Amino acid sequence: MNTSLNASRRQTDLEAAQQEVADVLVIGGGVTGAGVALDAASRGLKTVLLEAHDLAFGTSRWSSKLVHGGLRYLANGEVKLAHESAVERGILMTRTAPHLTRTLPMLFPLHGNAGHFVMSGLRAGNALRIAAGTPSNVLPGPRRVPKHEALALVPGLDPDRLSGGLLSYDGQLVDDARLVVALARTAAGYGARIIARAKVLALQGDGAEATDTLTGTTFTVRAKAVINATGVWAGTLAPVNLRPSRGSHLVVDARNVGISGTALTIPVPGQRNRYAFLLPQANGRAYLGLTDEPVDEIPDVPQVPESDVDFLLTTASEFLQRKLTRADVIGSYAGLRPLLEAEGTTADLSRHHAVLKAPNGVITIVGGKLTTYRRMAADAVNATNLTQIPCRTKDIRLVNDRPEPTTPIAPGVTEADVVHAIRHEGALDVDDILDRRTRIGLVPQDREKAAPEIAKLLAAV
Repeated sequence: MNTSLNASRRQTDLEAAQQEVADVLVIGGGVTGAGVALDAASRGLKTVLLEAHDLAFGTSRWSSKLVHGGLRYLANGEVKLAHESAVERGILMTRTAPHLTRTLPMLFPLHGNAGHFVMSGLRAGNALRIAAGTPSNVLPGPRRVPKHEALALVPGLDPDRLSGGLLSYDGQLVDDARLVVALARTAAGYGARIIARAKVLALQGDGAEATDTLTGTTFTVRAKAVINATGVWAGTLAPVNLRPSRGSHLVVDARNVGISGTALTIPVPGQRNRYAFLLPQANGRAYLGLTDEPVDEIPDVPQVPESDVDFLLTTASEFLQRKLTRADVIGSYAGLRPLLEAEGTTADLSRHHAVLKAPNGVITIVGGKLTTYRRMAADAVNATNLTQIPCRTKDIRLVNDRPEPTTPIAPGVTEADVVHAIRHEGALDVDDILDRRTRIGLVPQDREKAAPEIAKLLAAV
């Protein structure tokens, strides 16, 4: 089983895809598209995936890196979605990707005797965990902690206002873009043709016309079924109404804000059931997020507006001993959620997914959450009616072959990671490595320092 993606394999797959009739053509190389490719290929369907840019180029790399258990959905009365999310979290953490996930302790700070309502919610979330079959040694149950323990877990909290905390556990991805790459590589191991830098120009139910953006050459791929998995861009290829919302995050130095291995759950003042998060990362950074604001335009790479920066810094500072300022922000990123059109604010819109079929036969999968990508993929493949073989992906462990560390080039990244990205993970240029195979690019200072070294390695491999 050859799971390596590289420039040579891309060219081979590109040429072969033009000569064959695929069973399933997938458009979009994010978590949903890569998940669809794996689902289809693992059921024995001849599969081709076309991605306009690079794997995980869009929304999939801009998440909070959380594997949610569905607690928020439960609070909104969406019991089925909450259960589905808890089940999928358990599958990721115990079966398909334990090497790409980890248990994340999360502290909710308490002021005074408050917290009864929140603890009730955490207990309900734990009930979801139990119902999903996720063992307590993976995700322990919630508990109340005294002030001294809360400060030991999150030293940056303001001790003068703190009375204690509520400690719970959720799942965290090592990295969301890495999950996408692992899905694509695993799909390739089952024979899927994964072709990045292939921008679709026209889409029909029996194939697509696309341009190889590396050469400018136009080509055609024919298929028995076509699945549009392009997220917030789905409406450019099929008739679907979306209401995208922006989720912004700030990158900070974890040590400077007083956070180590435990995340901080921060209630947003004046709003019920809305929280910000300060999330520690393995490389010494932390992500502060997130917002939920409607947007009208859909750029390739969304930017974080000043209003989101102000909101996040102000919200976090309410609970920290040291007030955060723009000097604490060393990077930022924003993603766009592909929410289905409905009444209400984007923060209230359901995270359910939908499979839609256009008059021309194109199947579109939209909505949903990163955690539930596998269910979305299964529903999309089922909609093709091309196979009676049931979904197999809950039992397929995603590829795992990280190299041994060598000479460091950035926090948490060594030269071996770069070489591995080029030879096995489909990285074709410096940006692929800076922004998606690693997250060096999130911090401009790190990016500027590492880019020349990465360029040298690209030229040498």
